[in-house]
Amino acid sequence: MINVAVTGACGRMGSKIIKTILEQEDMDVVAAIEIPNTPLQGKDVGVVIGIGEIGVEVNGAEKLQDVLKSKKPDVLVDFTIANAAVGTIKTSSECGVNLVVGTTGFSDEQMSEIIDSIKKAQVSAVIAPNMAVGVNVFFKVLKDLANILGDYDVEIIEAHHRHKKDAPSGTAVKAAEIIATELNRNMDEVGVYGRKGIVGERTAEEIGVHAVRGGDIVGDHMVLFAGDGERLEIIHRANSRQAFVNGVIKGIRYVINTDKGNISDMGDVLGLK
Repeated sequence: MINVAVTGACGRMGSKIIKTILEQEDMDVVAAIEIPNTPLQGKDVGVVIGIGEIGVEVNGAEKLQDVLKSKKPDVLVDFTIANAAVGTIKTSSECGVNLVVGTTGFSDEQMSEIIDSIKKAQVSAVIAPNMAVGVNVFFKVLKDLANILGDYDVEIIEAHHRHKKDAPSGTAVKAAEIIATELNRNMDEVGVYGRKGIVGERTAEEIGVHAVRGGDIVGDHMVLFAGDGERLEIIHRANSRQAFVNGVIKGIRYVINTDKGNISDMGDVLGLK
């Protein structure tokens, strides 16, 4: 049995993750973590998310270390916000707990801290900006197309719900990085994030990235390869957050069987590399 702790346990993603874990024959939820000093402290997480009692109490993040030492989960799943996730990942690593992280918006400095803590503690991790299986196939297609259509103009457009805090999305950033790497470009030099005013003609090297926010859009990503006389559009649309959750389940099974200190992404999990 794979014992799992879930942070952001009562949120949109956390609740779906818990429900799906409980449907698996080889997994169980042993800890549910929420924001520090949560008013839900001590309540059964199953009752909170509408599935009835499961015997797991909600705990605030300030109790994370004690909960991990007491419940001894094999894996912790984090879908929260970057600033909170960094501390969670460091604490979990120190407690010897493997990690599946879908949180986005980490700065380079934060990601460096995360990598250092995981490698120092010699735990395993799957870290991916998007856990959906289809999106990771989308990444593979982009890598192949960048090599074939290297002289085409590249523009990336992403759309998410009004509540998303970071922009552009982690998925769009990852897509841009994949394409830039294949084209031997540096996004710090060629990335253009939105356009306004008299910006001049588009350069051949730039990669445009544009963010749309509104309503309850789960997640749309389009990469446009535009050439003279034609264009190719590669689109992935997430119709439900369950697409991400299904990837999380695959990540949980993968992370407990990979080498200690190894940091993988969904390309590794799905065998796309």
